[in-house]
Amino acid sequence: MKLRVGLTGGIGAGKSEVARIFADLGALVVDADEMARIAVVPGSGGLAQVRARWPQVVGGDGILDRAALAALVFDDEAAREELNAIVHPIVRRLSAEREALASPDQIVVHEVPLLFETGFADGCDATVLVVAPFEQRIERVQARSQISRDKIERRISAQIDPEEARKLADFVIENDGSIEQLRDRVGRVFSELLAIKHG
Repeated sequence: MKLRVGLTGGIGAGKSEVARIFADLGALVVDADEMARIAVVPGSGGLAQVRARWPQVVGGDGILDRAALAALVFDDEAAREELNAIVHPIVRRLSAEREALASPDQIVVHEVPLLFETGFADGCDATVLVVAPFEQRIERVQARSQISRDKIERRISAQIDPEEARKLADFVIENDGSIEQLRDRVGRVFSELLAIKHG
């Protein structure tokens, strides 16, 4: 049987690196963020809906200004809900299409930032949470972007509390050491997922 796994973790925790390791181990990874980007590519129905609602975030070249859109909805819950109502159904459809490509013996890992908040976890056979110390998370985000510490802290505070997420997850992977340690920890979880899959 196909095993559907939900993978999540806050900004800077390292869930994308864990997803890459899962893929190396043979899993089919479906990245919700990638699906969300595809949902609003130039010429798409998703982008047309976004442009109809917020014309100021789409340039004359027909490309979405993601930073402008993110700034617009970050502190506006109603606007965020409107955006989610446009994007989430498309993401679900695209994710289902990607999952359908999995072979019967593959584990399918859905990398979803808001796994528990959106209820996506309810449709998963198992859930995996990636956690890391607060300062390490900030350092990682600063190393790959120009985002200020204040903005990173605001993003972290807007996400589910890691301790609350721990109570909801079936597996927790601590990403507080070397890449070799992380690979070992992911490998152990993958072995347990295979055991679940094969009953």
